Amino acid sequence: MTTPVPPPSGDAHHQQVLHDNLQAAARNTAQEQASRLRLYPGRWTRRDWAHASLFATLGVLVVALVPGFSQAMQGEDAPQHDVVTMSLALPPLTAAQRTAQRAHDNWQLVTVERGQTLGSIFSEMDVPASTMHRILEQPDAKAKLTRMRPGTELGFDLAQDGSLKKLRYDRSDTERVELTVSGDAITEQVIERPVEIRNVVISGKVGRSLFHSARQLGLSGANINTLTDEVFKYDIDFNTDVTQNDRFSVVVEQTWREGELIRSGPVQAAVFTAKGKPFSAFRYEQDGKAEYYNADGRPLKKSFIRMPIQYARLSSRFGNRRHPVLGTSRMHKGVDYAAPTGTPIMAAGDARVQFRGVQGGYGNTVVLDHGRGHTTLYAHMSRFGNVRQGQRIAQGTIIGYVGTTGMSTGPHLHYEFRVNGVHRNPLQHTMPEPDPLSGRALAQFRQQTGPALARIREVEDVIYADLPARPDPDRQVASASRGGNGRG
Repeated sequence: MTTPVPPPSGDAHHQQVLHDNLQAAARNTAQEQASRLRLYPGRWTRRDWAHASLFATLGVLVVALVPGFSQAMQGEDAPQHDVVTMSLALPPLTAAQRTAQRAHDNWQLVTVERGQTLGSIFSEMDVPASTMHRILEQPDAKAKLTRMRPGTELGFDLAQDGSLKKLRYDRSDTERVELTVSGDAITEQVIERPVEIRNVVISGKVGRSLFHSARQLGLSGANINTLTDEVFKYDIDFNTDVTQNDRFSVVVEQTWREGELIRSGPVQAAVFTAKGKPFSAFRYEQDGKAEYYNADGRPLKKSFIRMPIQYARLSSRFGNRRHPVLGTSRMHKGVDYAAPTGTPIMAAGDARVQFRGVQGGYGNTVVLDHGRGHTTLYAHMSRFGNVRQGQRIAQGTIIGYVGTTGMSTGPHLHYEFRVNGVHRNPLQHTMPEPDPLSGRALAQFRQQTGPALARIREVEDVIYADLPARPDPDRQVASASRGGNGRG
C-alpha cells in the first residue's frame, strides 16, 4: 500500500521539488516490494532449493580444497599447529657404490640409427677421428664396430676437456667390452653379464586382432608371423576360420638380462583353437633342420599351402556362377582372392615353372608343375616375380603380384588347382599326408616335446579337457592330433 504525500507548502519552487522527490521514493519502494513478492512468494520451489544446495556444496569444497583458505577463514586467535620437519641421515655409500655411481653418471649412451656410421657418431660426440682409428686397431673392436646394426648401443665416457676416456659396447648378450684410452695406449676389459633363459607360456584369446592381442601379452612379431605364415598356414585360414573367442597358447624361450627381456627365441610349441577345434605344433630339430610336427610326429608342412596369398578376401568360389564380365552362366574353374594391387603371390608348393607370360583372358599368368600330375595356375597378375620358365622354385617363392590384367573387373588373384588336367576345388581337395617320424626319431621327439606339452597343460586346461590325467606315451595329444589332419 502506498503512503499519501502531503501537498507542497512554503516556497513554491522548493516545495514542488521536495514533493516530486517524495513521490518518486514512494513509487520505488512499492516496486521493490512487488518484485520481492514475485521472486520469493514466501515458499521456495524445488529449483530454488537445488540452486541453494549447489552453492552451499561449492562453498564447502572451496574451503576444504583450496590451500590456505581454511586457515585464512580462521581468526588470529585460532590455535596454530606447527609442522616440524626432521632430517634423517642416510647410510653412507661404500667406496664401490660411489665408484659405480660416478661411472654410471659419466656414461653418455648413443643408439645407432639407420644410416649412421662410427665416424659420424664420433664426429657428433666431438671425439677426434685419430682416436677412432686407434680404437679400430683392436681386432675385436674393428669386427664389431664396423658392422653395427640400427639399435646398437654405444657408451662414451668423456673427460672434462672432451677427450675420450672410455668406450663400451656389447660383444654378445653375455659380454660387454670397455676400452680405456690412456694416451696412445688402449686397454680392453671384458665384463661378464649373466643372462637367464626362461621357457614361458603365452596364452590368450584372439579378440579383435590376433596380432594386437598377442603383442599385448608379450609375444614378438616374429613369433606371431611364425604361427600364421609357417606353423598353422596349412590348416587354418586366419582370414575366415578364426573368431574373437578362439584361443592360443605358445611356448617360447626368452632371454632376460638384468631384469630386461632382450630376445625371444623361436616358437617351441603352440596350440591354436579355431572354431572349437584344437591344432597343435611342436618344434623338432633333425639333422640340423628344425621343422614343426603335430602331436603324432607328423610334419605340419603340406605339399600345398591353402592360400597362395596372404591377408586376402575370398571373393568368388569354385563352381557355376554368372561371369562378372560376360554376364553368362559358366563354370568358375578356380577361386578368386580380392587384394590390393601389388600384393605378393606365392607358389603353393615346390614346383617347376611351366609357363610365364600372357594367356588370353587370364592376363599375366604363371603355371607351376608340382609333379605327380599336379599343376596350379595364377592369373591377372600386375607383374611377374623374379622367376623364369623352366626354373625350379620352392614353396612360398614370390612368383608375381596381384593385378587386374586380362578379363577382370578389379584387382584379384584367380587361382586354379588341377590334377591330371582336371580342375579341382583348391579349398576342398585333400593331399596325401607326409610320412610321420618313426622309431628312434619319434622317441626323441616325444622326449623333447614332453616338457613343452606339460607347460601348456598347466595354462590351457580347457583345450585338453578331453585328455586323461596322465599322458599316454603312444598318443600324447589325442584331440590335437585329430585336428592336425588338415587340408592341403
